[in-house]
Amino acid sequence: MNRSASAVWHGTGRDGKGTLTTQSGVLDGTSYSFTTRFEDEKGTNPEELIAAAHAGCFTMALAFALQSKGLTPTELKTEAVVSLEKDGAGFKVSKSALTLSAHVPGISAEDFAEVAKGAKEGCPISKLLNAEITLDASLV
Repeated sequence: MNRSASAVWHGTGRDGKGTLTTQSGVLDGTSYSFTTRFEDEKGTNPEELIAAAHAGCFTMALAFALQSKGLTPTELKTEAVVSLEKDGAGFKVSKSALTLSAHVPGISAEDFAEVAKGAKEGCPISKLLNAEITLDASLV
């Protein structure tokens, strides 16, 4: 399975502007720029997209892991915060912090912690990231 996205950029790094388009069309000429990445201008940026991908991937991996144990979650809600830090002359994604709130009838706190940890380590986006990955999981 392959998925694709493309970027088009015009101008310099600081003053230029770009667009992102995904194979599915969910992003279709979506704006991004220096100011959407390093300031607060409306638009997206690579780190926000990585955070969305990590939150979505982890949450789906957890749903599958719970299903394999015969459990059906009522709700799994995950936030991912991706940290971009200075790295020499450039930058690097240094961390993705996952925060999970879950409603899973019939699971003990110990089993929940184990399954959530396994989903964090096993989700394909976690495996892709060369960064510290943390998980703060709470069973509601």
